[in-house]
Amino acid sequence: QVQLVESGGGLVQAGGSLRLSCAASGGTFSISSYAMGWFRQAPGKEREVVATISGSGRSIYYAGSVKGRFTISRENAKNMVYLQMNSLKPEDTAYYYCAADLHRVGLVTISVEYDVWGQGTQVTVSS
Repeated sequence: QVQLVESGGGLVQAGGSLRLSCAASGGTFSISSYAMGWFRQAPGKEREVVATISGSGRSIYYAGSVKGRFTISRENAKNMVYLQMNSLKPEDTAYYYCAADLHRVGLVTISVEYDVWGQGTQVTVSS
């Protein structure tokens, strides 16, 4: 079965950058068959979509709050998905999760459609 492991979180000052990585393992097919996404959840708030990417990488969605600051990408040959976060703000503080939709290869923006989730990584942005 597919497993996802996130890394790259940490504490950064406002205006700084972080790069999150998501390593996928297991499964029968290459991750090029899966839509992938990054989501986040702050304390006391619901989980929200940050960015999603189709299996080929040609279709990408960004939440309005991160558009122009964050970049999602994938290296299917390495079974990796990334989230480059620039110009970080205190309101970006949250637990960030990587997720895979094993049944769709196109762009998927709804969290309930995703089948597999990583354990997450904490991102804290200080003001």
